[in-house]
Amino acid sequence: MQPPAPYVMPSYVIDRVMKKRGRLRVFDRFEPRETALVVVDMQTFYVSDVPPAIAIIPNINRLARVFRERGAHVAWVKMTAGEGGRSLWPLYHDYFFSKENGERHRDNLTEGAPGHALHPDLDPRDGDIVATKSRFSAFLPGVSDLPEKLAAKGIRNVVITGMLTNFCCETSARDAMMLDYRVAMVSDANAARFAEDHNVGFTTVFQSFGDVVTVAETIDDLVVSAEDKARTGA
Repeated sequence: MQPPAPYVMPSYVIDRVMKKRGRLRVFDRFEPRETALVVVDMQTFYVSDVPPAIAIIPNINRLARVFRERGAHVAWVKMTAGEGGRSLWPLYHDYFFSKENGERHRDNLTEGAPGHALHPDLDPRDGDIVATKSRFSAFLPGVSDLPEKLAAKGIRNVVITGMLTNFCCETSARDAMMLDYRVAMVSDANAARFAEDHNVGFTTVFQSFGDVVTVAETIDDLVVSAEDKARTGA
């Protein structure tokens, strides 16, 4: 599987950002102990038929390994759409799907169903955070337990990866920022079904909700302790 193609921010977005804030990056550094890698919806039901999502698995695993090594946190967030044959989001299933597709989505994303599990090529470890949600956003109060689990560990910064870039990941990034988290999305560790959808998922986030960075930028520059920054002179 080919790695995702490099993302290029449109020039008009860069021009608008520079006029607005006078710099490209919002945040220079995230202190690792206050930072979590948030992996959204990388579940078998979703990932298996989206080749770009399979392609980002090595990048997610690499980030997770580095975050743990640096004392940062890793959070795996799973969509749970049904429970005992009952929809946890009736409006979505009743109006945005055919009856058959709504039932398929609900039942495959019920706890215990094979499709609900993380994709087997991912590398979760003991000690990682595991959270569940029943809406697109991982940060929507009342339907996701991620915020309370992050708060318990003193996490202020979130680095968002997973799928789909322009649905659950972008929505999570927006809500996280509006809950006063410092946010970054990783361009080569998010995935969508189509390149156009993937690309458009970043433009609004970059303008007003957080940074859009690469895996390399996250590792080499963003999630670095103050001591390491001082030692390297970065």
